[in-house]
Amino acid sequence: MNLAPLLDASPAIRLHTFVAVAALALGAVQFAAPKGTLPHRSLGWIWAALMAAVAVSSFWIHGMRWIGPFGPIHLLSLFVLWALPMALWRAHRHEARLHAKGMTGLFYGGLVLAGLFTLWPGRILHQVVFGN
Repeated sequence: MNLAPLLDASPAIRLHTFVAVAALALGAVQFAAPKGTLPHRSLGWIWAALMAAVAVSSFWIHGMRWIGPFGPIHLLSLFVLWALPMALWRAHRHEARLHAKGMTGLFYGGLVLAGLFTLWPGRILHQVVFGN
């Protein structure tokens, strides 16, 4: 592992990566922790803020352009910015099953699956993890 490619990247990419890794770690904690407790709710708000930061910070990253400066990943970011408040609203309404389904989808789709695509050859995190 070599962090140099990430440390040499733009501030937007460094911020995006930092908040994504933090959201990934905190999301894993949330899955393991008891649900409905004060710590779950408190950490959940932090996780939601991290997810929003991941989505918003992506709009300053323009490595894959399809329409102007935007690429397919930005569609995912728009979806996250819509789905996140919907999942939070479900918790507010005590619709635990729908809240859990929304948050689980955001975690696996918005972080895990999207994160796997960052390991594609030629991408910065591929260079970080695999060294080439």
